[in-house]
Amino acid sequence: MLRYTLGNAYYKEKQFDKAAEHLRKAVELNPAYSTAWKVLGRVLAENELYQEALKAFDAGLEAANENGDKQVEKEINVFRKRVVKHLDSVDQQD
Repeated sequence: MLRYTLGNAYYKEKQFDKAAEHLRKAVELNPAYSTAWKVLGRVLAENELYQEALKAFDAGLEAANENGDKQVEKEINVFRKRVVKHLDSVDQQD
């Protein structure tokens, strides 16, 4: 829980590298922590690491589904769609 709290605090301060470090540790310690996966995905997307963000969101969706975390699942899907939309627009520009 401490790693998630630190990661979330760094995220709010837009210190994405530090946030990602703590959130990665949080999900390593507890892979079923769907909220930590969600915030990690957001941090990675903000840091323009879109493929990594998708992986985090996918892991978060799996964890949320297994835990029955319907609200987290909905939120992850919203953020995931934004990343996919961004990647699609980049692919179309190439």
